[in-house]
Amino acid sequence: MKKLLLTLAAASLLAACGKKEEPAPAAAPAAAPVASAPAAEAAPLMVAIDPTYEPFTFKTADGKPTGFDVDIANALCEQIKRKCEFVEQVWDSMIPGLNAKKYDVIISSMSITDDRLKEVDFTDKYYNTPSRIVLKKSVKYTDPASIKGKKIGVLKGSTQEKYAMGDLKPAGVIVNSYEAQDQVYLDIKSGRLDGTVADYMEVTGGFLSKPEGANYTLVGPDLKDPKYYGYGAGIALRKGEDKLKGELNDAIKAIRANGSYKTIADKYFAKYNIDVYGE
Repeated sequence: MKKLLLTLAAASLLAACGKKEEPAPAAAPAAAPVASAPAAEAAPLMVAIDPTYEPFTFKTADGKPTGFDVDIANALCEQIKRKCEFVEQVWDSMIPGLNAKKYDVIISSMSITDDRLKEVDFTDKYYNTPSRIVLKKSVKYTDPASIKGKKIGVLKGSTQEKYAMGDLKPAGVIVNSYEAQDQVYLDIKSGRLDGTVADYMEVTGGFLSKPEGANYTLVGPDLKDPKYYGYGAGIALRKGEDKLKGELNDAIKAIRANGSYKTIADKYFAKYNIDVYGE
């Protein structure tokens, strides 16, 4: 029995001495760092324009939008770190299109008026020029009554239309409204109209300075009664867009301060010796 016990003990000792050490499990590889996502680009600013209003908004020969309003819009977009994308819109449906969210803003020589402020909001003005009556040089003008029976063309939905309906039509002037200002000039050229009421700079640059305007001239005083013409041209945006409005107001101040505004204004208006920013 003792011999059996000694034999079993020896076998156990030999088994223990021959046991192999198991290797420690390998450490899990470190996770690769997660790359940070690139910052999202700001959405383009959708800008409505009526490209029939030279030199403020019109098209180049290859169809690209250009003009004072377009250059100002691009300068403002640069300030707020967004890209302008232009949407062409008939003037009379500008505000309905804005409120239907077809675009974000209107930068197209839209005057800030009390009536429009009931429907949309505006930034501070970015220019302010008067309107004028333009007639054939052969027509003698002293006041609205002196052109009774004459035919005047105006842009539908414009401040000039409002003035013509308020002051000229009651004096017997025939007022015809058009979807675009360039249509007015076509009808003047064809003899269907005797003249127009238009922004001073627009009618000077877009009509009087061209061959077809040679027989026409500005008459009467500057037209700038706020009840018709408001308080200068501003950027229209939907009500409640206070953050965007603040950004654009700051941008207007910035381009006025850094010289960009003057550079753009001089490009279109230096030859007329006028400060388009106005009073």
